[in-house]
Amino acid sequence: MPPRAKRWRIASPVPESYRSRLSDVHPLVVQVLYNRGLTHAEEARTFLRGPFEPDNPFRLQGMDRAVSHVREAIRAGVPIVVYGDFDADGITATALLVLTLRSLGGETYPYIPHRVDEGYGLNRPALTELARKGARLVITVDCGIRSPEEVAHARRLGMDVIITDHHTLGPRVPEAVAVLNPRRPDCPYPYEHLTGVGLAYKLAQALLRANRQVPLAGSAPLEEEDLLDLVALGTVADLAPLTGENRALVIRGLERLNTAPRPGLDALMRLTGVHQGQVSATTIGYVLAPRLNAAGRIAHAKIAYQLLTAQYPGEAEHLARQLDELNRQRQQLTAEALEKARAAVLAEGIDRPLLFVADPSFPPGVVGLVASRLAEEFYRPAVVVEQGVEESRGSARSIPEFHITQALDRCTDLLLRYGGHRAAAGFTVRTADLPELKARLTDLAEEALRDVDLTPTLEVDAEVPLREMNGQVWKALQDLRPFGEGNPEPLFASRHVRVRHQRAVGSDGAHLKLLLSDGNTVWDGIAFRQGDWADHLPDYVDIAYHLQVNEFRGERRLQLNIQDVRPVW
Repeated sequence: MPPRAKRWRIASPVPESYRSRLSDVHPLVVQVLYNRGLTHAEEARTFLRGPFEPDNPFRLQGMDRAVSHVREAIRAGVPIVVYGDFDADGITATALLVLTLRSLGGETYPYIPHRVDEGYGLNRPALTELARKGARLVITVDCGIRSPEEVAHARRLGMDVIITDHHTLGPRVPEAVAVLNPRRPDCPYPYEHLTGVGLAYKLAQALLRANRQVPLAGSAPLEEEDLLDLVALGTVADLAPLTGENRALVIRGLERLNTAPRPGLDALMRLTGVHQGQVSATTIGYVLAPRLNAAGRIAHAKIAYQLLTAQYPGEAEHLARQLDELNRQRQQLTAEALEKARAAVLAEGIDRPLLFVADPSFPPGVVGLVASRLAEEFYRPAVVVEQGVEESRGSARSIPEFHITQALDRCTDLLLRYGGHRAAAGFTVRTADLPELKARLTDLAEEALRDVDLTPTLEVDAEVPLREMNGQVWKALQDLRPFGEGNPEPLFASRHVRVRHQRAVGSDGAHLKLLLSDGNTVWDGIAFRQGDWADHLPDYVDIAYHLQVNEFRGERRLQLNIQDVRPVW
């Protein structure tokens, strides 16, 4: 059957007064800037031209106290543990802060919990073991904000805790030495969308700047620029908005990835056919990040950490091959779990306000990926759970109209542990409470989405005759990069385009390859996961698409990455 129909919401043309103030910018770029909420011309120019500078880290509430405490610990030779998370954001944050603290002379060790054995975030057995081994300061990255009891446990064991976490705050802020989170109501920091690695970078920035003023004995500090590749990796991988400071950090991080990648990333890039100078946010999102994430999903995240901190080419190449193999396994497990989850959703009916699937066979490392695909296909909040005997672990992915972590906040009596943000969350629940959790989340979604049209919607930036698309347009659009969450790749619509050829491609015929024309120019088009249209399209279609460049055997050609097809009968 053809893919599910989507609604196209085409943006209104920009006001002429706005367009006239940006007369030196390509009209389609002006339209996209306005669509992104940059409704003042000077805002738009800053977005395009910079300056792309990070903000002052000392504006974060608690930063002064955190820096002072860390420097005291380094002077005293206190063992410091950086406690991270097992996704790419947490792994890059852990590597970044460990490298920084060691460069300042700190006796520093990483700790990343095992996804299956320990689950997300701080846990008491790990803290107990760290204290037994002599740790006296724990700095969390990408976790901890919803762990007041665990922080209290660490304090009873004689360990101080500093929290750096970007996730939504819970009912009670942990009583730590310092809590760095721009979402705190009392935090004056102007940008609240930093990732876990972004916050780790702010702490590293502050420490490095303090050390320039009063150097610690024996320190050989890094430069702030040395860390930006890790910030770009984690920020893009975490699907954070590429706006404001995140955009500035990713732009500068991509420059470093393209000129001086660290040995592990260089090995991973070469293995996957990525060339220096061609790394983009898309490369991170579709090539590098999945391999970093595969370690925590299939084996242990420490493999990805070791790759990021590897110093020698031989070690780096070995670890890169490991990650590539783990990613292949992850792809296979995801495909199998998705097929089963999708069948369960269809059997129950897709008209429900929330999709909830639990199964003992789901690998815990891929439930988030499966939930993401279900939410994308059916445009519903989706919860996918690896069902255990006594405890179950789940991941949730949502749609803009439903804040999934706030929904979980109303289920705290059922949850053993949880955390997340508006669009994504993870949790641990007693298996006996799964039916009640499903019922309660379904009721909450029903209440929130009762009057919402749940037809998947494409936000189209402009309707343009296909014959007006060319290399000049593509080049102008590059000034809007990097594309990602919060700054999506521009989406255009063209009407009454002739279909000259159509066929299914891919190993299972899942994708659709098209030859299209509008006048004399013939365009290549690829429509991923729309192979069911093959041989069913009429001679003319309307299309919504991204304008991209495809490189094959050294030749670069424009192509259309088609997001939706509408037959014109």
